Amino acid sequence: MPPRQPSFEVEVEPPFRLDLTVWALRRRPLNQIDRWDGVTYRRTVFLEGAPVELAITQTGGMEAPRLQVQGSGSAFPTSLDIARRILDRILGLDIDLEPFYAVAAKDARLDDLAVRFRGMRPPRFPTVFEALANGIACQQLSLEAGLTLLNRLVATYGQAPHSLPRAGKAFPQPTSLAGETADTLRGLGFSHSKGAALIEIASVVARRDIDLDELGELADDVLRSTLDRLRGVGRWTAEYVLLRGYGRLNVFPGDDVGARNGLQRWLGLRQSLDYERTSSVLSRWRPYGGLIYLHLLLKYLEEKQLIAEA
Repeated sequence: MPPRQPSFEVEVEPPFRLDLTVWALRRRPLNQIDRWDGVTYRRTVFLEGAPVELAITQTGGMEAPRLQVQGSGSAFPTSLDIARRILDRILGLDIDLEPFYAVAAKDARLDDLAVRFRGMRPPRFPTVFEALANGIACQQLSLEAGLTLLNRLVATYGQAPHSLPRAGKAFPQPTSLAGETADTLRGLGFSHSKGAALIEIASVVARRDIDLDELGELADDVLRSTLDRLRGVGRWTAEYVLLRGYGRLNVFPGDDVGARNGLQRWLGLRQSLDYERTSSVLSRWRPYGGLIYLHLLLKYLEEKQLIAEA
């Protein structure tokens, strides 16, 4: 019988649903980085420089949630505080959505969406670098194609815990990509421009020429323009990173055509939305554009029967 893995419990403020939160993070079933079998969410992350697989299940319902967390990897038993902080980030456990629900309750259309997916917490990628890599990989591609590139990147450069070689691999750290070439990443399907951008950003971060976490102290406009100066980062990628890397829940990535189309259908608009009109129609729900973006993602997944009815 295999040895019991170290574990701990997390009390979560209600309402919370692990399934909806995980789907807002993984986005499509082909995502091999954020693994979900309908009961357990598995994600391999770096703790103190070593890969650790976290396995999370929810006990108790949406209004009395608790999380059971098991870890596999040498760093886990000594890094419980770090693991908890990563979980707070990935699963949005420290986010209070009551102000959002209060605003939604005053608007029948938004309230219907909020009630439908009540318990979803806004997730973030474990690192801002991973958020940037996701944005670059998915530029001008379908989400399925972008996730395929990311799956290949992790399969090639990611690491699994030595004690659990069949576990999923952690997203590559910047140092793992800094010495590569665009031609190498082309072998994984990245275009030359995307590969070059990803390697340059990885190199800048690995050399500590820029501290992506420290940038989180900047105001939205300053942060957006700072990210825009990185190679391969435009307005869409910068806003995507503001939402999914820095947790700026007021940011709806207005250049996301799929999200704009979803917003148009939800609002029943005949006229197509552009960036400026998207900002205009969302203005009445400020500062919750990012939360609407994530709720509309779940709505799309449910309509496509990719997730069970909420």
